[in-house]
Amino acid sequence: MEYPQTGQDRLSTSKQLVRLANMNPLNTPLGFCSNFLFVPGTRPDRFAKALDSGASSVILDLEDAVAAEDKETARNSIQAAWPSFTAEQKKRLIIRSNSPGSQFYSADLMLAQKLDLACLLIPKSESADEMNGAALVLPNTALIPMIETAVGLDRLSEITNANQVIRLAIGNLDLQADLGMVCDPQETELQTARFQIILASRVAQIAPPIDGVTPTTDDVARIQDDAKRAKRMGFGGKLCIHPKQVGIVKAAFMPSEEELAWAQRVIEADKTSKGGAVKLDGRMIDRPVVLLAQRTVAIAGEH
Repeated sequence: MEYPQTGQDRLSTSKQLVRLANMNPLNTPLGFCSNFLFVPGTRPDRFAKALDSGASSVILDLEDAVAAEDKETARNSIQAAWPSFTAEQKKRLIIRSNSPGSQFYSADLMLAQKLDLACLLIPKSESADEMNGAALVLPNTALIPMIETAVGLDRLSEITNANQVIRLAIGNLDLQADLGMVCDPQETELQTARFQIILASRVAQIAPPIDGVTPTTDDVARIQDDAKRAKRMGFGGKLCIHPKQVGIVKAAFMPSEEELAWAQRVIEADKTSKGGAVKLDGRMIDRPVVLLAQRTVAIAGEH
């Protein structure tokens, strides 16, 4: 059954998923991951441990976690370790480059090109030109721009619609600093920025964005609250700075038993109807509902 493309349909979850699914060869499970664990690029001894930590995705960091004098060492460490990763592990690996305006960025792109990297996280992203430039160098690599500056926030629409962008991430600590904010523990002052990022992602029909880090590693209640707030707001995942945060974030984003059961029933009803519109419990089940159900099942399976 064909569905007309109305204005409302353009904003639907189905369109987000269809765009993501059609980004061949950029179709990547990273568009559905709920947790992303940072590891410094200078710590190759931690790469395998991070992959075995239960994290859905691991970010090998070349930016904040690496001093200027150690950037080349970090790139060399990642390149040396790359052959030891399995094909499945490589699908879960992201590299965070240095910012496009830095002296290190070109070398970072060359490394990603050599590795045929699945996904690149680009900090302090501020324009479509930056994203499209990266896409030219890395035509098989999905891009996740990090929004960390006022300029990036102001240009959300063009960034989200750039080539190969599959989702956004917010760099909450750097964004606070750039805006001159002094936030409370709940980062109430950043709520508007978070909403803008979620809205821009939905309008651009890309995967739900990734929320920023919780700086504490020992305050379990704070990590839980931050992750649950992110899910309520519409984020699809969260950045983690320590393995102890991974399980907490996973649990927060995990669909409830009721949500999963409903999704499975929707998928089964859709299968029985062979793709036609059908009613389930008095509710019309059409393509947007089915694709949302498929996403829910995918997230549950990813956990």
